[in-house]
Amino acid sequence: MEKPYVTIVVPAYNEEGNLQPLMDRLLPVMRGLGKPFEIIFTDDGSRDRTLAILKGMLPAVPELRLIEFNGNFGQHMAILAAFEKSAGEIVITIDADLQNPPEEIPRLVAEIEKGHDVVGTIRLKRQDSFFRKAASKVVNITTNKMTGMRMSDYGCMLRAYHRDVIDNINHCQETTTFIPALAQSFSANPTEIEVGHAERGEGESKYSLYRLIRLNFDLMTGFSVVPLQLFALMGILTSLASVGFALFLMVRRFIIGAEVEGVFTLFAILFFFIGIVIFGIGLVGEYVGRIYQEVRKRPRYVVRRVHGFPR
Repeated sequence: MEKPYVTIVVPAYNEEGNLQPLMDRLLPVMRGLGKPFEIIFTDDGSRDRTLAILKGMLPAVPELRLIEFNGNFGQHMAILAAFEKSAGEIVITIDADLQNPPEEIPRLVAEIEKGHDVVGTIRLKRQDSFFRKAASKVVNITTNKMTGMRMSDYGCMLRAYHRDVIDNINHCQETTTFIPALAQSFSANPTEIEVGHAERGEGESKYSLYRLIRLNFDLMTGFSVVPLQLFALMGILTSLASVGFALFLMVRRFIIGAEVEGVFTLFAILFFFIGIVIFGIGLVGEYVGRIYQEVRKRPRYVVRRVHGFPR
């Protein structure tokens, strides 16, 4: 079998209604490239008919590969599992929900062939809710500030990577990571292009409010120690402000005398400082938790079996 030039990676979790429409659009695009390719789906412990549908497609599509997880390990672990099995010189990730048009893939391939090693995408006229747009904007701004990277749209998974970047990612064994940012850290010549965006085909988004917050924490703590540095700076400024406030109260005591009217103000200030301390403990705990996950050396995911890969 000829070695694939392009590998398409598709994580799938409860996407039974989107798989056939996706393949109906994806296969003509890939065959139109005129180059050997493979399509790797990772079933991330789906509870619907996703796995059965993908298995049913295997005999009719020789380029199709399937990785079957024995549980739900998350989108990024599903992609990393496919990266380890991929053979293409160019690897492209795309979601199964049809929000990213497969017809954009040739443009990403062309950018890699121009010499770029990572091609990010910026979604035009996003068809998401106001909440998701706002949350995505916060993630983008916060992450750029914290990590020093410059990416316009971290949330769009339609991305292309050169084999060199994929090999470097495969050498990493982080239990918690964010692939676009990780790839950006290995990139020597990245670029971004604008792509179309559509409403989700069927089903619902897998990213709840908690997962979006969790994602932001992973981005901040996984690629930078700036949060700890900012908190240390905040502690210094707070200490200086506290000393200044104590001097103010002492002078006021000598000038005005004893008074009790400001007791509730003092309580409010005390609660504010306690809130800062609790936030700091939580931030430090986030880093300690990541260290704990890494030192346990547990598998990042468990593959039950694979289908369609060359022996």
